[in-house]
Amino acid sequence: MKIYRIAVIPGDGIGKEVVPAAMEVLDKAALLDGSFQFEWTTFPWGCEYYLETGKMMPDDGIDLLKGYDQIFLGAVGMPDLVPDHISLWGLLIKIRREMKQSINVRPAKLLQGLPSPLRNPNGFDFVVVRENSEGEYSESGGRIHSGQDEVAIQNAIFTRKGTERAMRYAFEMAKDRRQHVTSATKSNGLTYSMPFWDEVFAEVGKYYGNIGQTTNHIDALAAFLVMKPQVFDVIVASNLFGDILTDLGGAIMGSIGIAPAANLNIEREYPSMFEPVHGSAPDIAGKGIANPLGQIWTGKMMLDFLGYPDVGTKVLNAIEETLAQGVKTGDLGGTANLREVTEAVLNNLQ
Repeated sequence: MKIYRIAVIPGDGIGKEVVPAAMEVLDKAALLDGSFQFEWTTFPWGCEYYLETGKMMPDDGIDLLKGYDQIFLGAVGMPDLVPDHISLWGLLIKIRREMKQSINVRPAKLLQGLPSPLRNPNGFDFVVVRENSEGEYSESGGRIHSGQDEVAIQNAIFTRKGTERAMRYAFEMAKDRRQHVTSATKSNGLTYSMPFWDEVFAEVGKYYGNIGQTTNHIDALAAFLVMKPQVFDVIVASNLFGDILTDLGGAIMGSIGIAPAANLNIEREYPSMFEPVHGSAPDIAGKGIANPLGQIWTGKMMLDFLGYPDVGTKVLNAIEETLAQGVKTGDLGGTANLREVTEAVLNNLQ
C-alpha cells in the first residue's frame, strides 16, 4: 500500500476547524479505495506562532516541509494582530516561492444543490491557471522620500520561462477538458508586459493547433464571467489577473467559501501545496459553523495531483450530494454546522 506523508498547516481562524474535517474525509476516501493511505504531520505555524516567536514559521521550516510528499494548508491571517503583508509573505508566499510552486490552479463550476447568484449560470465549468511565481507580485520595487514627495515603485516581472510554463500547462489541461484556452491580457493599457504576454501566448499556441484559442482583455473577461461563464474552459492568467478572476469564480459559484486551489510544483521536485481560497474568517472561528467544503474540495485536488482522479471525483460527488440534500452552512443559506456537513459528506462518500 502506498503511504503519502502530508505536512498539515491548519494556520489561523477556521483553518483549525476545516482542516481536520477535510482530513477525515480524505482518510475515508483512501480507506474505501484501499490502495493508499495518508500519514499526517501537523505544524502549528501561523499568526499565533508569530505572536509567540516573531516568525510565521521557524528558520528551518522550508527544509522540514521538503521531506513531505505534499502540503495541506488551511487559512492564514489575523489582521487585527498581524499585518497581512507579514502573515502572507512569512508563510504562504514564502512556501510558494521557495518550493517553486509556479502554477496555481483554481476551478469554478456550478455545483449541484448550490444556486448561483447569476440568473442564467448555464452549467459553467472552467479552470483558471494562474502564473504563481512572478508577474505583478514580484519582489521588485521600493519606496523613497516621505510626505508629499514620497514615491512607491512596484515592478511587474515577466520572464519567458515563467510565462511559457503557465501557458503550456493550460494547454495540456485543455486537452483533457473541452479543448479551449482563453488568455487574460491587458495589452491595450500595459505597454510592455501584456504585449509580451500576448506574443508568448501566440507562440505557444502554435504547438497546440487542435486547441481553440482566444485572447480577452481582463476587464471584458471579468464581465464575460458574469454574463456568459459557460463559454470558458481553461483560462490562463498572470499572477494578479488570475487572483482576481478566481475570486470572481468563487462568487458566481455561490460562495468564495467553497472555492479550492492548488499551488503546484509541476516538476515534482518539491511538495505542492493545497489550500482553499477562503480566508481565516476570525469572526466565526471557534464557533463550529465554518464551511468545510472548500477545504474538502481542496483535498480532492490533492488526490487528483497524486494520481487518484477517480477517488477525487467521488469526493466532489459527495460534496454535491450533500449540497443537493440541503445540508449547508450559514454562508450558503443553510442551518447546518461544520460537523453536520462533514458527516453528510462522509455518508455520501459511501
